Amino acid sequence: MKITEVKVWLVEGVKYNWTMIKIFTDTGHTGVGEATNWPGSPIIEAAARHAGERIVGLDPLRTDFIWQKLYRDLNWIGPFGASMCAISGLDMALLDLKGKVYGMPCYQLLGGAFRTQIRLYANYWFTGGGHTAEDYAQQAKRVKDMGFTGLKFDPFAHTNYLYGEDLNTDLGLTPAQQDVAFEVTKAVREAVGSEFDMMIETHAMLNFEVAVKMAERLAPLGVTWYEEPAGPENSDTLRAFRERLPSNVPICVGERHYTRHGFRPVLEKHICDVIMPDITRCGGPSEMKRIATMGEAYGVMVAPHNPNGPLSTLASAHVCASIPNFFRCEFMVNDVPWRDEVITHPLDVREGFLHLSDRPGLGVDLIEEELEKHPGIRGLKEKDNFYV
Repeated sequence: MKITEVKVWLVEGVKYNWTMIKIFTDTGHTGVGEATNWPGSPIIEAAARHAGERIVGLDPLRTDFIWQKLYRDLNWIGPFGASMCAISGLDMALLDLKGKVYGMPCYQLLGGAFRTQIRLYANYWFTGGGHTAEDYAQQAKRVKDMGFTGLKFDPFAHTNYLYGEDLNTDLGLTPAQQDVAFEVTKAVREAVGSEFDMMIETHAMLNFEVAVKMAERLAPLGVTWYEEPAGPENSDTLRAFRERLPSNVPICVGERHYTRHGFRPVLEKHICDVIMPDITRCGGPSEMKRIATMGEAYGVMVAPHNPNGPLSTLASAHVCASIPNFFRCEFMVNDVPWRDEVITHPLDVREGFLHLSDRPGLGVDLIEEELEKHPGIRGLKEKDNFYV
């Protein structure tokens, strides 16, 4: 069996463009994957096309070999960013293809299922109102009514990051902005109750002093985790946060860490309680499984980052099914109406769980004509929203 072609589509999603991939073979077997990342999704699209050309003629069942080949081939331009997104999407498509060849779901290829009902937490649920305590409380109640038992949001959004055309370069918050963030968070907690998981996102957009101060202030409200108090550039900075934050405030990092090599210092320095690799960035399902196994050795739980398209959701769920140290998987509650129209079977989400089928591979195929009805937004008009 040989790979004959790799097709790539840029498709408009609710937050930003999805990068969708399909691998074709000389035997008629196909596999689908997703390489979504932001911003600059046309760069991801180009990287996926180029990486796809490099695997034409190879045996698609040699998934680990192809991963290593692409990693070494593209390492010269950096083992992160667009090149790793391309590898991630191709790895996903190859695993899907292999599952379809052997007639088994991806979670079987990853070691078998601990579970096939994947607990989700809600994100992007807060888009129906303003940044007020009342609006957030009302929408949080809706999330609970839908059957979810956890949600995530950034209470600092719209108060700190951008002021018109100017960047807030000191990443600070005025006392009034700190009060708004606290009141929004308090309102959400009161709306969902004390047993509901509440994850607080910072997007690494607070300076050290403010991030620590707000963690201390929010701690009594019951924080399931405090996400990305610092960026991924320096694990020592993250370690300093771990030493300063209240002991009852768990830390979650990982959406911008690439491959097992990026996660290694985070785990070795015992920086976090939960890791959140993104399957379309970290190296695909094969690499996410390896990262999860590393996390298990350090007693760290896994909660995949997933503000992406439907294939990312399914692939993340298959990895979550196959690991013992799974906590929750992120899910976009509000999405484009065509999310389920571009795949052959809709996502089976019920009462806060994604239910995996036993269909081969990821369990779906892409519908090309539907993809092409929703072309991605290109250039500087690309969607510009990172509050997830």
